[in-house]
Amino acid sequence: MAVLNEVSQLEDRRQPTTTLEGWQRFIAADPPRFELLPQQQWRQLGDPERRDYDEARIAHHAELVVVTTSAISEITTEGRLLTLLNQREIGARRGLIVSGAAATGKTTAIKQLGRFHELRTRNRYPASTDRIPIVYVTAPPKGSPRKLAMEFARFLQLPPARPRQNVTDIADAVCQVLIDARTDIVVVDEIHNLNLATSAGEDLSDHMKYFTEHLPATFIYAGIDVERSGVFTGTRGKQIAGRCSVITTGAFPYNTEWKQLVAGMESALRLHQHEPDTLVGLSKYLHQRTGGLIGTLSHLVRAAAIRAILTESEAITKSSLERVRVDYAAESATRRSGAST
Repeated sequence: MAVLNEVSQLEDRRQPTTTLEGWQRFIAADPPRFELLPQQQWRQLGDPERRDYDEARIAHHAELVVVTTSAISEITTEGRLLTLLNQREIGARRGLIVSGAAATGKTTAIKQLGRFHELRTRNRYPASTDRIPIVYVTAPPKGSPRKLAMEFARFLQLPPARPRQNVTDIADAVCQVLIDARTDIVVVDEIHNLNLATSAGEDLSDHMKYFTEHLPATFIYAGIDVERSGVFTGTRGKQIAGRCSVITTGAFPYNTEWKQLVAGMESALRLHQHEPDTLVGLSKYLHQRTGGLIGTLSHLVRAAAIRAILTESEAITKSSLERVRVDYAAESATRRSGAST
């Protein structure tokens, strides 16, 4: 029965977390768990049972456990501190910007912050079913104030805006819903899409400021190399810089924490022939192969695990890792470093 439940999970296409339904399902999802069958029982599975069992394991590896990193811990702590500081604030509230290169775990970290806060709120107010503690949206590319307001409205599942409805009306409706829902944290991802060098970017920045001034909530932003993307330029940029602290994510150095990350992922593998500590022994190779990027490491390990199931090798080795394609940036860095160990 556990296998069948996992198979239905594999077939279940989840809504994105930029919708209220998708976010709530993300919050409610239990950490992925799967217990391997004893070797003898596994070998005796018939074809239908083997197919279902393998698909269940594929579902498990596709959603491998999130390993808590130092960055996740720092961002969660800082986000909680700002939320507490802002509770009684009647002036400009302080925010947090998470900045870093692609694949350095920014989105994972801010989602874990949101998950931590929402679960804590649910535990504190178990009888309150109308709360929306967290709102998670992405800054629209080449966005306008109307597009941003619509992102909030879409998350909240508000009725579509009427063609003649102006952006202030939409924003006021969004703010009222969030105030009534006692929203504590608003997360805006992909903030690098905000280009203050354009008039549209200036308008979007002004509108985001409007939201921060009309909502008693803490705003958390994340984006790629925010300091160099133009978000802090000009008068508007200085206002953002003056209200937000910045936590920078980056590639992990090859150290004890990296080895612990690899060990955490390896402990979650569910393969019948995998030799324990193989990946730990390859931790230096994995660092060279991924450039120390947590997102690339996660993809590499998950893809290798699923390939091991599909090819029936049931193990991850250096040879099988070599056959997995990773992102272009990591592959280019590997070629430049001449990594071959």
